[in-house]
Amino acid sequence: MQEELCDLKVYINGGHEYFLDQRILCTFSGSLSRMAKKEKRRRQIEFVELEIADFPGGADGFELAARFCYGNGRIHMSPSNISLLHCAALALEMTEEVVACNLLAQTETFLEGLFYWTWREVLDSLKSCELFIDAADDSGLLQKLFSALLGKISANSEIPLVAGTPFASSSSSSSPDTYGLRFSSSPRPPTASSPVIEKLIATLGAYASENRNLILTRFLLHYLKTAVQKASSGNGGGVEDAATYGGLADTAVYGVVLMGRTAFSCRGLFWVLRVVSGLGLSKDCRNKLERLIGSMLDQATLDDLLISGHDGGVFVSLDDGGVALQRMKKVGRLMDKYLREISPDQSLRVSKFLGIAESLPDSARDCFDGVYRALDIYLESHPALSFEERSRLCRCINYESSLWRPARNYKEGRTRRTFSVSARRRARRRVTEGRVRGGERSPPAAKDELRLNLQMMQWRVAELEKVCREMKGQMSKMAKSGSKVVSSPSHLQGRGLPRLC
Repeated sequence: MQEELCDLKVYINGGHEYFLDQRILCTFSGSLSRMAKKEKRRRQIEFVELEIADFPGGADGFELAARFCYGNGRIHMSPSNISLLHCAALALEMTEEVVACNLLAQTETFLEGLFYWTWREVLDSLKSCELFIDAADDSGLLQKLFSALLGKISANSEIPLVAGTPFASSSSSSSPDTYGLRFSSSPRPPTASSPVIEKLIATLGAYASENRNLILTRFLLHYLKTAVQKASSGNGGGVEDAATYGGLADTAVYGVVLMGRTAFSCRGLFWVLRVVSGLGLSKDCRNKLERLIGSMLDQATLDDLLISGHDGGVFVSLDDGGVALQRMKKVGRLMDKYLREISPDQSLRVSKFLGIAESLPDSARDCFDGVYRALDIYLESHPALSFEERSRLCRCINYESSLWRPARNYKEGRTRRTFSVSARRRARRRVTEGRVRGGERSPPAAKDELRLNLQMMQWRVAELEKVCREMKGQMSKMAKSGSKVVSSPSHLQGRGLPRLC
Protein backbone atom coordinates (compact mmCIF):
# COMPACT_ATOMS: atom_id res chain seq x y z
CA MET A 1 0.00 0.00 0.00
CA GLN A 2 1.13 3.54 -0.67
CA GLU A 3 1.67 5.60 2.46
CA GLU A 4 0.09 8.72 0.92
CA LEU A 5 -3.17 6.84 0.21
CA CYS A 6 -3.59 5.75 3.87
CA ASP A 7 -4.56 7.63 6.97
CA LEU A 8 -3.95 4.96 9.60
CA LYS A 9 -0.60 3.63 10.79
CA VAL A 10 -0.65 0.66 13.18
CA TYR A 11 2.33 -0.76 15.12
CA ILE A 12 1.84 -4.43 16.09
CA ASN A 13 3.75 -5.78 19.11
CA GLY A 14 6.46 -3.18 18.62
CA GLY A 15 7.94 -4.90 15.57
CA HIS A 16 5.68 -4.46 12.55
CA GLU A 17 3.89 -1.44 11.11
CA TYR A 18 0.98 -1.26 8.68
CA PHE A 19 -0.36 1.68 6.62
CA LEU A 20 -4.10 1.19 6.20
CA ASP A 21 -7.31 2.89 5.20
CA GLN A 22 -8.92 4.11 8.38
CA ARG A 23 -12.48 3.90 7.06
CA ILE A 24 -12.16 0.27 5.92
CA LEU A 25 -10.64 -0.99 9.17
CA CYS A 26 -12.93 0.95 11.49
CA THR A 27 -16.01 -0.32 9.63
CA PHE A 28 -15.39 -3.82 11.04
CA SER A 29 -13.32 -3.22 14.20
CA GLY A 30 -14.89 -1.65 17.24
CA SER A 31 -11.61 -1.26 19.13
CA LEU A 32 -9.76 0.40 16.20
CA SER A 33 -12.67 2.76 15.64
CA ARG A 34 -12.69 3.79 19.29
CA MET A 35 -8.90 4.27 19.47
CA ALA A 36 -8.81 6.23 16.19
CA LYS A 37 -11.50 8.67 17.36
CA LYS A 38 -9.70 9.20 20.66
CA GLU A 39 -6.37 9.85 18.91
CA LYS A 40 -7.99 12.34 16.48
CA ARG A 41 -9.43 14.36 19.34
CA ARG A 42 -6.11 14.38 21.12
CA ARG A 43 -3.88 15.38 18.19
CA GLN A 44 -6.43 17.26 16.02
CA ILE A 45 -5.16 15.63 12.81
CA GLU A 46 -6.65 13.14 10.37
CA PHE A 47 -3.61 10.87 10.16
CA VAL A 48 -3.68 8.45 13.10
CA GLU A 49 -0.90 6.33 14.56
CA LEU A 50 -1.82 3.48 16.91
CA GLU A 51 0.24 0.96 18.87
CA ILE A 52 -1.18 -2.45 19.77
CA ALA A 53 0.77 -4.71 22.12
CA ASP A 54 0.30 -8.45 22.77
CA PHE A 55 -1.83 -8.95 19.71
CA PRO A 56 -2.71 -12.67 19.26
CA GLY A 57 -0.46 -14.18 16.61
CA GLY A 58 1.46 -10.94 16.16
CA ALA A 59 1.72 -9.56 12.64
CA ASP A 60 0.21 -12.69 11.08
CA GLY A 61 -2.95 -12.38 13.14
CA PHE A 62 -3.41 -8.69 12.41
CA GLU A 63 -2.75 -9.18 8.71
CA LEU A 64 -5.49 -11.86 8.49
CA ALA A 65 -7.97 -9.52 10.15
CA ALA A 66 -6.98 -6.67 7.78
CA ARG A 67 -7.46 -8.95 4.76
CA PHE A 68 -10.96 -9.73 6.03
CA CYS A 69 -11.72 -6.01 6.18
CA TYR A 70 -10.30 -5.28 2.73
CA GLY A 71 -12.17 -8.30 1.39
CA ASN A 72 -15.45 -6.63 2.36
CA GLY A 73 -16.15 -9.17 5.11
CA ARG A 74 -14.96 -12.28 3.30
CA ILE A 75 -11.89 -14.47 3.81
CA HIS A 76 -11.01 -18.11 3.28
CA MET A 77 -11.29 -20.06 6.52
CA SER A 78 -9.69 -23.43 7.30
CA PRO A 79 -8.79 -25.44 10.41
CA SER A 80 -5.24 -24.13 10.15
CA ASN A 81 -6.19 -20.41 10.38
CA ILE A 82 -9.54 -20.46 12.17
CA SER A 83 -7.99 -20.24 15.66
CA LEU A 84 -5.92 -17.20 14.72
CA LEU A 85 -8.91 -15.51 13.00
CA HIS A 86 -11.11 -16.15 16.03
CA CYS A 87 -8.65 -14.67 18.53
CA ALA A 88 -7.90 -11.71 16.24
CA ALA A 89 -11.62 -11.00 15.93
CA LEU A 90 -11.96 -10.96 19.70
CA ALA A 91 -8.92 -8.68 20.13
CA LEU A 92 -10.25 -6.15 17.54
CA GLU A 93 -13.88 -6.44 18.73
CA MET A 94 -15.14 -7.47 15.31
CA THR A 95 -18.61 -8.28 16.62
CA GLU A 96 -22.19 -8.06 15.37
CA GLU A 97 -22.65 -4.76 17.25
CA VAL A 98 -20.20 -3.14 14.84
CA VAL A 99 -21.49 -4.65 11.60
CA ALA A 100 -23.64 -7.61 10.64
CA CYS A 101 -21.97 -10.90 9.72
CA ASN A 102 -18.70 -9.75 11.19
CA LEU A 103 -15.56 -11.88 11.56
CA LEU A 104 -16.30 -13.18 15.07
CA ALA A 105 -19.71 -14.49 14.07
CA GLN A 106 -18.24 -16.19 10.98
CA THR A 107 -15.51 -17.93 12.99
CA GLU A 108 -18.01 -19.15 15.57
CA THR A 109 -20.18 -20.56 12.80
CA PHE A 110 -17.16 -22.33 11.32
CA LEU A 111 -16.21 -23.79 14.71
CA GLU A 112 -19.68 -25.33 15.11
CA GLY A 113 -18.55 -28.09 12.75
CA LEU A 114 -15.48 -28.79 14.89
CA PHE A 115 -16.58 -32.30 15.91
CA TYR A 116 -16.86 -33.31 12.24
CA TRP A 117 -13.27 -32.41 11.47
CA THR A 118 -10.66 -35.07 10.80
CA TRP A 119 -7.95 -35.92 13.30
CA ARG A 120 -5.40 -33.96 11.27
CA GLU A 121 -7.62 -30.88 11.07
CA VAL A 122 -8.12 -30.82 14.84
CA LEU A 123 -4.39 -31.07 15.43
CA ASP A 124 -3.72 -28.42 12.79
CA SER A 125 -5.98 -25.99 14.60
CA LEU A 126 -4.58 -26.90 18.00
CA LYS A 127 -0.99 -26.51 16.81
CA SER A 128 -1.74 -23.03 15.43
CA CYS A 129 -2.61 -21.91 18.99
CA GLU A 130 0.94 -22.36 20.25
CA LEU A 131 1.95 -18.73 19.66
CA PHE A 132 -1.15 -17.27 21.35
CA ILE A 133 -2.09 -20.03 23.76
CA ASP A 134 -3.14 -17.64 26.56
CA ALA A 135 -5.55 -15.77 24.28
CA ALA A 136 -6.94 -19.05 22.97
CA ASP A 137 -7.40 -20.30 26.51
CA ASP A 138 -9.11 -17.12 27.71
CA SER A 139 -11.51 -17.21 24.77
CA GLY A 140 -12.59 -20.80 25.49
CA LEU A 141 -11.27 -21.97 22.14
CA LEU A 142 -8.76 -24.36 23.69
CA GLN A 143 -11.51 -26.10 25.63
CA LYS A 144 -13.46 -26.67 22.43
CA LEU A 145 -10.42 -28.03 20.64
CA PHE A 146 -9.53 -30.30 23.57
CA SER A 147 -13.03 -31.74 23.61
CA ALA A 148 -12.84 -32.44 19.88
CA LEU A 149 -9.37 -33.95 20.28
CA LEU A 150 -10.52 -36.36 22.97
CA GLY A 151 -13.41 -37.38 20.78
CA LYS A 152 -10.95 -38.18 18.00
CA ILE A 153 -8.68 -40.10 20.38
CA SER A 154 -11.56 -42.31 21.44
CA ALA A 155 -12.81 -42.77 17.89
CA ASN A 156 -9.38 -43.61 16.46
CA SER A 157 -8.20 -45.86 19.27
CA GLU A 158 -8.45 -49.53 18.32
CA ILE A 159 -7.49 -50.67 21.80
CA PRO A 160 -10.10 -51.53 24.46
CA LEU A 161 -9.65 -50.50 28.06
CA VAL A 162 -9.11 -54.07 29.22
CA ALA A 163 -6.41 -56.70 28.81
CA GLY A 164 -6.08 -58.84 25.73
CA THR A 165 -4.68 -56.03 23.62
CA PRO A 166 -1.59 -56.28 21.41
CA PHE A 167 0.41 -54.71 24.25
CA ALA A 168 -0.60 -57.63 26.45
CA SER A 169 0.99 -60.19 24.16
CA SER A 170 4.76 -60.34 24.23
CA SER A 171 4.72 -63.12 21.67
CA SER A 172 3.51 -60.79 18.95
CA SER A 173 6.00 -60.36 16.16
CA SER A 174 5.13 -56.70 15.70
CA SER A 175 6.98 -53.98 17.47
CA PRO A 176 5.12 -52.51 20.46
CA ASP A 177 5.50 -49.01 19.16
CA THR A 178 3.22 -49.86 16.24
CA TYR A 179 0.32 -50.22 18.61
CA GLY A 180 -1.68 -47.57 20.40
CA LEU A 181 -3.45 -44.94 18.35
CA ARG A 182 -4.07 -45.48 14.67
CA PHE A 183 -4.72 -42.38 12.61
CA SER A 184 -7.19 -42.15 9.78
CA SER A 185 -4.93 -39.90 7.71
CA SER A 186 -1.99 -41.48 5.97
CA PRO A 187 0.42 -38.53 6.45
CA ARG A 188 1.88 -38.13 9.91
CA PRO A 189 -0.23 -35.62 11.87
CA PRO A 190 1.41 -32.45 13.13
CA THR A 191 2.77 -32.46 16.65
CA ALA A 192 1.59 -29.80 19.06
CA SER A 193 4.07 -28.29 21.50
CA SER A 194 4.42 -29.70 24.99
CA PRO A 195 2.77 -26.63 26.69
CA VAL A 196 -0.38 -27.21 24.63
CA ILE A 197 -0.50 -30.89 25.52
CA GLU A 198 0.25 -30.16 29.18
CA LYS A 199 -2.64 -27.72 29.29
CA LEU A 200 -4.84 -30.36 27.70
CA ILE A 201 -3.91 -32.94 30.34
CA ALA A 202 -4.26 -30.44 33.17
CA THR A 203 -7.68 -29.38 31.88
CA LEU A 204 -8.79 -33.00 32.07
CA GLY A 205 -7.50 -33.31 35.64
CA ALA A 206 -5.15 -36.12 34.63
CA TYR A 207 -1.73 -34.52 35.05
CA ALA A 208 1.15 -36.38 36.78
CA SER A 209 -0.03 -38.83 39.45
CA GLU A 210 -3.69 -38.02 38.71
CA ASN A 211 -3.52 -39.89 35.39
CA ARG A 212 -5.78 -42.93 35.58
CA ASN A 213 -6.88 -43.14 31.95
CA LEU A 214 -5.48 -45.80 29.61
CA ILE A 215 -6.49 -44.08 26.36
CA LEU A 216 -4.91 -40.83 27.52
CA THR A 217 -1.78 -42.72 28.54
CA ARG A 218 -1.48 -44.28 25.09
CA PHE A 219 -2.00 -40.89 23.46
CA LEU A 220 0.83 -39.43 25.56
CA LEU A 221 3.13 -42.32 24.66
CA HIS A 222 2.43 -41.78 20.97
CA TYR A 223 3.06 -38.06 21.34
CA LEU A 224 6.35 -38.62 23.19
CA LYS A 225 7.43 -41.23 20.64
CA THR A 226 6.86 -38.64 17.90
CA ALA A 227 9.00 -36.14 19.82
CA VAL A 228 11.80 -38.71 20.07
CA GLN A 229 11.57 -39.47 16.35
CA LYS A 230 11.78 -35.76 15.51
CA ALA A 231 14.87 -35.45 17.69
CA SER A 232 16.59 -38.45 16.10
CA SER A 233 15.77 -37.38 12.53
CA GLY A 234 16.76 -33.76 13.07
CA ASN A 235 13.47 -32.42 11.69
CA GLY A 236 11.92 -29.42 13.37
CA GLY A 237 15.00 -28.77 15.47
CA GLY A 238 14.56 -31.92 17.53
CA VAL A 239 13.48 -31.98 21.13
CA GLU A 240 14.06 -28.41 22.20
CA ASP A 241 14.56 -29.21 25.87
CA ALA A 242 14.15 -32.55 27.57
CA ALA A 243 12.90 -30.83 30.72
CA THR A 244 9.89 -29.48 28.82
CA TYR A 245 8.73 -33.05 28.25
CA GLY A 246 9.49 -34.26 31.78
CA GLY A 247 5.99 -33.59 33.11
CA LEU A 248 4.36 -35.41 30.21
CA ALA A 249 6.78 -38.34 30.54
CA ASP A 250 5.98 -38.63 34.26
CA THR A 251 2.26 -38.45 33.52
CA ALA A 252 2.52 -41.26 30.98
CA VAL A 253 4.55 -43.45 33.36
CA TYR A 254 2.06 -42.95 36.19
CA GLY A 255 -0.65 -44.23 33.88
CA VAL A 256 1.46 -47.20 32.76
CA VAL A 257 2.34 -48.19 36.32
CA LEU A 258 -1.30 -47.92 37.40
CA MET A 259 -2.47 -50.22 34.58
CA GLY A 260 0.50 -52.53 35.00
CA ARG A 261 0.45 -56.01 33.54
CA THR A 262 -3.26 -55.83 32.76
CA ALA A 263 -2.60 -53.53 29.80
CA PHE A 264 1.11 -53.86 29.01
CA SER A 265 3.39 -56.80 28.33
CA CYS A 266 7.03 -56.87 29.36
CA ARG A 267 7.99 -56.02 25.78
CA GLY A 268 5.60 -53.07 25.82
CA LEU A 269 7.08 -51.83 29.10
CA PHE A 270 10.59 -51.95 27.65
CA TRP A 271 9.31 -49.89 24.72
CA VAL A 272 7.82 -47.36 27.13
CA LEU A 273 11.12 -47.12 29.01
CA ARG A 274 13.00 -46.57 25.76
CA VAL A 275 10.62 -43.76 24.75
CA VAL A 276 10.62 -41.80 28.02
CA SER A 277 14.25 -42.30 29.12
CA GLY A 278 15.62 -39.30 27.23
CA LEU A 279 12.75 -36.92 27.93
CA GLY A 280 13.47 -35.68 31.44
CA LEU A 281 11.77 -38.56 33.27
CA SER A 282 12.04 -38.13 37.04
CA LYS A 283 14.06 -40.61 39.08
CA ASP A 284 11.02 -41.67 41.09
CA CYS A 285 8.97 -42.48 37.99
CA ARG A 286 11.86 -44.34 36.40
CA ASN A 287 12.22 -46.47 39.53
CA LYS A 288 8.50 -47.25 39.49
CA LEU A 289 8.67 -48.31 35.85
CA GLU A 290 11.80 -50.41 36.39
CA ARG A 291 10.23 -52.19 39.36
CA LEU A 292 7.21 -53.02 37.21
CA ILE A 293 9.48 -54.38 34.48
CA GLY A 294 11.40 -56.38 37.07
CA SER A 295 8.22 -58.07 38.27
CA MET A 296 7.53 -59.21 34.68
CA LEU A 297 11.09 -59.91 33.58
CA ASP A 298 10.46 -63.65 33.25
CA GLN A 299 8.26 -62.83 30.24
CA ALA A 300 11.05 -60.99 28.41
CA THR A 301 13.24 -62.32 25.62
CA LEU A 302 16.87 -61.63 24.82
CA ASP A 303 15.84 -59.35 21.95
CA ASP A 304 13.71 -57.31 24.35
CA LEU A 305 16.76 -56.60 26.51
CA LEU A 306 19.10 -55.92 23.61
CA ILE A 307 16.90 -53.43 21.75
CA SER A 308 15.64 -51.63 24.85
CA GLY A 309 18.90 -50.01 25.88
CA HIS A 310 19.36 -46.25 26.14
CA ASP A 311 22.70 -44.50 26.62
CA GLY A 312 24.63 -47.63 27.45
CA GLY A 313 21.87 -50.00 28.45
CA VAL A 314 18.89 -50.44 30.68
CA PHE A 315 19.50 -52.17 34.00
CA VAL A 316 16.44 -53.14 35.96
CA SER A 317 16.21 -54.34 39.53
CA LEU A 318 14.26 -57.53 40.19
CA ASP A 319 12.40 -57.75 43.46
CA ASP A 320 12.46 -61.47 44.26
CA GLY A 321 10.31 -61.24 47.35
CA GLY A 322 7.28 -62.96 45.86
CA VAL A 323 8.76 -64.42 42.70
CA ALA A 324 8.46 -68.17 42.34
CA LEU A 325 11.66 -70.19 42.04
CA GLN A 326 10.98 -71.32 38.47
CA ARG A 327 10.30 -67.77 37.35
CA MET A 328 13.49 -66.66 39.06
CA LYS A 329 15.52 -69.36 37.28
CA LYS A 330 14.02 -68.33 33.97
CA VAL A 331 15.19 -64.79 34.64
CA GLY A 332 18.61 -66.15 35.59
CA ARG A 333 18.97 -67.93 32.24
CA LEU A 334 17.86 -64.78 30.44
CA MET A 335 20.36 -62.56 32.26
CA ASP A 336 23.21 -65.01 31.55
CA LYS A 337 22.37 -64.89 27.83
CA TYR A 338 22.23 -61.10 27.97
CA LEU A 339 25.56 -60.97 29.78
CA ARG A 340 27.22 -63.12 27.11
CA GLU A 341 25.85 -60.89 24.34
CA ILE A 342 27.16 -57.64 25.80
CA SER A 343 30.49 -58.95 27.14
CA PRO A 344 32.48 -58.08 23.98
CA ASP A 345 31.38 -54.45 24.24
CA GLN A 346 34.51 -52.36 24.79
CA SER A 347 32.53 -49.68 26.61
CA LEU A 348 31.16 -52.15 29.19
CA ARG A 349 32.82 -51.32 32.50
CA VAL A 350 33.69 -53.88 35.15
CA SER A 351 31.20 -52.35 37.57
CA LYS A 352 28.35 -52.78 35.08
CA PHE A 353 29.38 -56.34 34.28
CA LEU A 354 29.40 -57.19 37.98
CA GLY A 355 26.14 -55.33 38.51
CA ILE A 356 24.37 -57.62 36.04
CA ALA A 357 26.12 -60.80 37.15
CA GLU A 358 25.37 -60.17 40.84
CA SER A 359 21.87 -58.74 40.38
CA LEU A 360 20.24 -62.11 41.04
CA PRO A 361 20.49 -64.40 44.07
CA ASP A 362 22.38 -67.70 43.75
CA SER A 363 19.07 -69.57 43.78
CA ALA A 364 18.27 -68.11 40.36
CA ARG A 365 20.94 -70.31 38.75
CA ASP A 366 21.34 -74.07 38.70
CA CYS A 367 24.99 -73.52 37.81
CA PHE A 368 27.29 -70.68 36.87
CA ASP A 369 28.28 -71.93 33.43
CA GLY A 370 26.58 -68.97 31.76
CA VAL A 371 28.49 -66.54 33.96
CA TYR A 372 31.74 -68.40 33.26
CA ARG A 373 31.18 -68.14 29.53
CA ALA A 374 30.41 -64.43 29.78
CA LEU A 375 33.43 -63.88 32.01
CA ASP A 376 35.69 -65.69 29.57
CA ILE A 377 34.43 -63.56 26.68
CA TYR A 378 34.78 -60.38 28.73
CA LEU A 379 38.37 -61.15 29.74
CA GLU A 380 39.31 -61.96 26.15
CA SER A 381 37.73 -58.72 24.92
CA HIS A 382 39.35 -56.57 27.62
CA PRO A 383 43.01 -57.65 27.84
CA ALA A 384 44.13 -54.40 29.48
CA LEU A 385 42.29 -55.02 32.76
CA SER A 386 44.36 -54.70 35.92
CA PHE A 387 44.95 -57.56 38.36
CA GLU A 388 42.51 -56.03 40.87
CA GLU A 389 39.78 -55.78 38.24
CA ARG A 390 40.31 -59.38 37.15
CA SER A 391 40.19 -60.53 40.75
CA ARG A 392 36.92 -58.68 41.30
CA LEU A 393 35.45 -60.36 38.22
CA CYS A 394 36.45 -63.86 39.31
CA ARG A 395 35.05 -63.37 42.80
CA CYS A 396 31.56 -62.87 41.36
CA ILE A 397 31.37 -66.62 40.70
CA ASN A 398 29.92 -68.91 43.34
CA TYR A 399 31.93 -72.09 42.94
CA GLU A 400 30.01 -74.03 45.57
CA SER A 401 26.66 -73.39 43.87
CA SER A 402 28.08 -74.56 40.57
CA LEU A 403 28.83 -78.06 41.93
CA TRP A 404 25.20 -79.23 41.84
CA ARG A 405 23.97 -80.69 38.57
CA PRO A 406 21.07 -83.05 37.83
CA ALA A 407 22.03 -86.58 36.89
CA ARG A 408 20.23 -86.32 33.55
CA ASN A 409 22.89 -83.88 32.33
CA TYR A 410 25.43 -86.69 32.49
CA LYS A 411 23.14 -89.23 30.83
CA GLU A 412 22.41 -86.88 27.93
CA GLY A 413 26.13 -86.39 27.33
CA ARG A 414 26.21 -82.68 27.87
CA THR A 415 29.66 -81.10 27.83
CA ARG A 416 29.09 -78.05 29.95
CA ARG A 417 31.54 -79.24 32.59
CA THR A 418 34.31 -79.30 30.04
CA PHE A 419 33.61 -75.68 29.25
CA SER A 420 33.35 -74.78 32.93
CA VAL A 421 36.76 -76.30 33.66
CA SER A 422 38.38 -74.59 30.68
CA ALA A 423 36.70 -71.30 31.53
CA ARG A 424 38.00 -71.45 35.09
CA ARG A 425 41.45 -72.36 33.82
CA ARG A 426 41.52 -69.45 31.41
CA ALA A 427 40.15 -67.07 34.03
CA ARG A 428 42.86 -68.08 36.47
CA ARG A 429 45.53 -67.74 33.76
CA ARG A 430 44.34 -64.23 32.88
CA VAL A 431 44.30 -63.23 36.53
CA THR A 432 47.90 -64.45 36.83
CA GLU A 433 48.88 -62.57 33.66
CA GLY A 434 47.29 -59.42 35.03
CA ARG A 435 49.21 -59.89 38.26
CA VAL A 436 52.50 -60.24 36.40
CA ARG A 437 51.83 -57.13 34.34
CA GLY A 438 50.65 -55.24 37.38
CA GLY A 439 53.83 -55.86 39.37
CA GLU A 440 54.19 -57.11 42.93
CA ARG A 441 51.10 -58.47 44.62
CA SER A 442 49.77 -56.99 47.80
CA PRO A 443 49.15 -59.43 50.71
CA PRO A 444 45.32 -59.20 50.38
CA ALA A 445 45.56 -59.89 46.65
CA ALA A 446 47.76 -62.95 47.21
CA LYS A 447 45.33 -64.23 49.83
CA ASP A 448 42.37 -63.79 47.49
CA GLU A 449 44.18 -65.63 44.71
CA LEU A 450 45.04 -68.50 47.05
CA ARG A 451 41.41 -68.81 48.16
CA LEU A 452 40.31 -68.74 44.51
CA ASN A 453 42.79 -71.50 43.59
CA LEU A 454 41.63 -73.64 46.51
CA GLN A 455 38.00 -73.31 45.45
CA MET A 456 38.85 -74.28 41.91
CA MET A 457 40.89 -77.24 43.15
CA GLN A 458 37.97 -78.43 45.29
CA TRP A 459 35.68 -78.24 42.31
CA ARG A 460 38.03 -80.29 40.14
CA VAL A 461 38.47 -82.95 42.83
CA ALA A 462 34.69 -83.23 43.20
CA GLU A 463 34.29 -83.58 39.44
CA LEU A 464 37.00 -86.23 39.23
CA GLU A 465 35.26 -88.22 41.96
CA LYS A 466 32.00 -88.10 40.01
CA VAL A 467 33.76 -89.30 36.85
CA CYS A 468 35.36 -92.15 38.74
CA ARG A 469 32.05 -93.22 40.22
CA GLU A 470 30.47 -93.29 36.79
CA MET A 471 33.31 -95.33 35.31
CA LYS A 472 33.16 -97.73 38.23
CA GLY A 473 29.43 -98.15 37.67
CA GLN A 474 29.92 -98.86 33.99
CA MET A 475 32.66 -101.39 34.68
CA SER A 476 30.41 -103.18 37.15
CA LYS A 477 27.63 -103.40 34.57
CA MET A 478 30.03 -104.71 31.90
CA ALA A 479 31.44 -107.28 34.32
CA LYS A 480 27.96 -108.60 34.99
CA SER A 481 27.10 -108.74 31.27
CA GLY A 482 30.42 -110.31 30.36
CA SER A 483 31.36 -107.54 27.94
CA LYS A 484 35.00 -107.15 27.08
CA VAL A 485 34.72 -103.75 25.48
CA VAL A 486 35.34 -100.87 27.84
CA SER A 487 34.00 -97.50 26.73
CA SER A 488 34.11 -94.20 28.47
CA PRO A 489 30.90 -92.45 29.51
CA SER A 490 29.15 -90.66 26.70
CA HIS A 491 29.84 -87.23 28.10
CA LEU A 492 33.58 -87.98 28.29
CA GLN A 493 33.99 -89.19 24.72
CA GLY A 494 36.43 -87.06 22.77
CA ARG A 495 38.16 -85.57 25.82
CA GLY A 496 40.40 -86.53 28.67
CA LEU A 497 39.76 -86.45 32.36
CA PRO A 498 39.62 -83.06 34.01
CA ARG A 499 43.00 -81.87 35.13
CA LEU A 500 43.63 -80.84 38.71
CA CYS A 501 45.73 -77.84 37.79
